[in-house]
Amino acid sequence: MYKNLFQPLLFTLPPEKVHDLTINLLSFAGRIPLIRNSLANYFTPKIQHPTHLLGFDFSNPIGLAAGYDKDGIAIPGLAALGFGHIEIGTITPLPQLGNPKPRVFRLLEDKAIINRMGFPSKGYHQVIKNIKSIKKHGSILGINIGKNKNTPLAESHNDYTQLIDSFSPYADYFTINISSPNTKGLRDLQHKVYLEQLLTKICDARDQAAEITEKHLPLLVKLSPDLEIPELDQAIETILSSKIDGVIATNTTISRPSLVSQNKTETGGLSGIPLRNLSTEMIAYIHRQTNGALPIVGVGGIFNAQDAQEKLDAGASLVQIYTGLIYQGPALVKNIIENLY
Repeated sequence: MYKNLFQPLLFTLPPEKVHDLTINLLSFAGRIPLIRNSLANYFTPKIQHPTHLLGFDFSNPIGLAAGYDKDGIAIPGLAALGFGHIEIGTITPLPQLGNPKPRVFRLLEDKAIINRMGFPSKGYHQVIKNIKSIKKHGSILGINIGKNKNTPLAESHNDYTQLIDSFSPYADYFTINISSPNTKGLRDLQHKVYLEQLLTKICDARDQAAEITEKHLPLLVKLSPDLEIPELDQAIETILSSKIDGVIATNTTISRPSLVSQNKTETGGLSGIPLRNLSTEMIAYIHRQTNGALPIVGVGGIFNAQDAQEKLDAGASLVQIYTGLIYQGPALVKNIIENLY
């Protein structure tokens, strides 16, 4: 029904307008128990694939990637769609508008999206208010954090540690976003000269927050699929020598592999089917290089159970979806879980 009825209607609107519409509908639905329970009854998979990772028991390995619910307004509604975990953000300390519109583009023939959002965020004060207003959601909650656009790279750690301090009572885990292509210079934080200092300060902040909250707060680093092998090796080495708990592979790509859609020349991060193999190859490489010692969350081009299974087989323990949800509809989580091997 989604592909034949709702998708054609939604795709007559600009992508960002569709996003705003659907996130607000899910926010409303999640706050009305009758609607939320009806959604959960319909979309919750008949079978689950419980997964233990990072000290948590995930009901299933399928999560929502950061970028959809940037400000944490629709967590209960999203949880009703069957996700095993939900990652909100990217959140910045100060509010910022992000890049000028239009900044999201569909590539229909490629089943892809290009975005150059640039971390639009209401800021941490508002997101905390949004989370505190939620009475119940029952999902493992990840907080994806980034630096403000105007924060110098050498001072980036201040933004990340401030967010860890602020969100530690509400987060189950944190994701350190240093790989978005849409904030100038951000990806430089993946390089050893910055990464060692950044991760040291972030881990110290996490440890201090964990003492106060009396709970373990896992840290994940989200990596770019565009890292060259020597750069990736250095990043892996630095991550393994720190107290980081795992990685998310991958963020969007600035490469343009064999695209045919009209919007293929737009700048920004590419997601969807064209990212699928690139991210899976990176997952497999990290898994081999670390002998499976580094937990991996796989992201990129997951449109069905086979796509998810390929990432799990490559070495990921969990996977996340976003662009697939846009093209396949809200039943995607259920369909993936019920058809995993």
